[in-house]
Formats: sequence, C-alpha cells, structure tokens
Amino acid sequence: MSLRKSLSCLCILAGLAACTIAAPIPTASPTALPSPSPSALPLPSVTPSPSPIPLTPTPAPPTPTYMPHTPDPNFPTTRDRMKWPFASTSIWNMPIGSQAVYAPARIAPAGSYGMTVDEDILILKPASPLLDVYYNHEGWSGNNRCQKQGELVGRFPVPSDFFLPHRSGTPNNSTAILLADGHTIAQNQPFQRCLETGYGTTGYVFADVDIAGEGIAGAHGGSGLSAIGGTLRLGELIPGGVIRHALKVNLFCRQNCFYDANEETPGYRWPAVQADNYANDPNSLIRYGGQNPALQMGALLALHPSVNLSSLADNSLGLETEAALILARALQDYGAYLVDDTAWDVYALLAESGPDGSVVDEFEKTWGFTMTPPSTLTPWARDMQRIYTNLYVVDNNGPTAIGGGGEPRQPLAPELGTTPGG
Repeated sequence: MSLRKSLSCLCILAGLAACTIAAPIPTASPTALPSPSPSALPLPSVTPSPSPIPLTPTPAPPTPTYMPHTPDPNFPTTRDRMKWPFASTSIWNMPIGSQAVYAPARIAPAGSYGMTVDEDILILKPASPLLDVYYNHEGWSGNNRCQKQGELVGRFPVPSDFFLPHRSGTPNNSTAILLADGHTIAQNQPFQRCLETGYGTTGYVFADVDIAGEGIAGAHGGSGLSAIGGTLRLGELIPGGVIRHALKVNLFCRQNCFYDANEETPGYRWPAVQADNYANDPNSLIRYGGQNPALQMGALLALHPSVNLSSLADNSLGLETEAALILARALQDYGAYLVDDTAWDVYALLAESGPDGSVVDEFEKTWGFTMTPPSTLTPWARDMQRIYTNLYVVDNNGPTAIGGGGEPRQPLAPELGTTPGG
C-alpha cells in the first residue's frame, strides 16, 4: 500500500516559510513510503530571504582531472558494525574513484542561519526491552507527536531511559532501530517518545534492511534513502578524528534541486527512489526550483580532487576550523548524498543522536563552539559556506560505478566479522 499525502505550502516555523503536511490515517498495512517535508535543526526565529538567492557558480577547473592523493596510512583492518555498518561495497562505504566525472553543483549560498543539523535517531541496543510504538498522524504539522492516534506499529528494542520529547519545530527524526537478532534494522519517521506517555509514536514505516547488507533504502522521505547509512557518527568529527564513509546532506531545494517532469525519474537520481511530493507542485512555495540538471535528490556531492586540504595553514578553500578540515577531507574522499530538503534557506548535515548521545553535543564539548550557529559570520559557518558552494556532483555515480569507478581514493572498508560487534 502506498500512502498519499497532501502538502499545504506554507507552514510557519517560527515565522519561516516551510511545509505543513496533512498526513492520512493509515489503513491496515503499517508500511508507507512517504515524501515528508523535512526540517533541519534548529528552528530559530529569523526572517527568511524575500526571494531566492541567485545561483552563483563557483568557477570550475577548466578540465577536472584525477589528482594524486594519499591513502590513509592508519586505515583500520577491522570494524564494528554498530559504528560502521553495511557492506564494503555499499554506497555509504565506497570511496570516490579515479574515473569520477565532476560536474559543478552550483549550490547557492545559504543566508538564513549559520548551519543546521538534521539528527538521525540511531537506537542500536538490540538487548533492550521492547517498546510499543503507535501511529501518530501529526507528521510535519507542528502539532504534538506524543499521543497515539492509530494502531500499534510494532514493538522495538529501546532502552527504558531513552526519551525523545516533543519540541517546537518539525524535525525529521528519521530513525533506525537494530532488532534483537542483531542484524535487522527497522526504520521509521518521525519517531517520538515522550515522558508523559512512555510509549513511542511514528508516522511512517519503511522496509527493513540488514546491517551487513547494502543498506541503501530507508527513512529519509525526500529521497527514500537510509536513516543510518551516511550519518555522521559519534567520535568522528572530534579533534584528531577521521570520517571513513560517505555522508548525507540536505539543501534548500527551492533554490538548488532540479526537477523535470519529463524525465523518467523526475527530481531524483540513483540511488534515490523518489523526490518530495511537492517537488513540482505549482501551489507550493517550496517546490523545487534549481536550474542545474545534475543536482537532483540522491546526487553524490564531493569536493574536487584538485582542492588542497593539507592543513589549516595550507588549504585552497581558506578553511578556518579544524572541524571543517576533517569534514572537507571526507567530502573529497567519500562525498555526501543529498537526501532531503531543508525547506528553508539553510544547509544541513545529517548526524547521530540517540541513547549514546548526540553529535551536536559532542561537537560543542570537544571544539568549544556550537555546530549550529545562528550567525553566518562565525568561522565554522563561513567554512560551511566555503565547502557547500565548492561541491561538485559526481555525475557518473551509479550502481555499476559507485563513486564514479576506477581506483578508490581510500581503501575499501574492512569486511564485517560474524559477531554483532564485528
């Protein structure tokens, strides 16, 4: 069964234009493949830009070519599937290759907020007690998601002391829960668990995947891509940290995402399986409005190999923070998939939150400044502008040439062991 939902085109996010979803009540089947309205974190009271910022493409090298690189000399030989899931050949683990074809993404500057984070809720505690999770149909309306409004979705292992209270705004809360068998990942969105009820709620359920499989599909409604693959994990973006997998980003699709109704896959490209359902809605204030045919939902974005990222003192982007340098190196070696629409004029990075903590909190504790500054004038926010506006689309990324094919920039991820922790 597929659910149809309607999107009225002006939701108020503390005075910002975004989308309100009127979600239908599911029938007997609990599984749906929605295209919900995303929202990056946080949701401040700011004045949006009165009109889209004109596209100002970053000048591209005249002939993009594969440049020499240095494979990580400390690349591990083993990995923990809880922290580094999916097969070595998964889109989330494959490095960019020497045959990658780079097309300028021409991402517009983001002006409404310094930087935002869309938090993926990762609950990887398979021995936890089972939690009843019910349907709630509030979705992205801004109303309270805590109360059950429909039938039981299922029972999932969730630590008894983990709660995800309702708060203002409309976070995606794309969620991945590892089941008791230690292999199956159940995905849903938007997940909530409030103190006053004790049970969990969600609006949409997606197909299960195996933690040792390819892990492509999942609970990001704008693309149909994974809620755990590509998520920035705890312990990665810290001083001395290294990110050894592809990432995920959200963009303001009104300014950046291309849609052509005449294409076979309008508004999206592999590995995405859909675009937002308002993408071509003439009545939507946030319908897709990008002018670059390469930049569609599911695009693999990467920094060009000619970009020098040797150090803070020696990098061609003018980066000011070590945290941005770590992120930039990952974007050059592995790239990031476009998985959702921010629905307002900001950039978003997808990062872990859950029983083990949140990347947002870890970032501020270890670096001494916030990951989500309101101002676009902080060093970190300036670095995000430098990185995002210099991204390219790996235009030949596909199922037979993940990352573009050829010699990978980094070694492949170690094979997973046979034990839950291996």
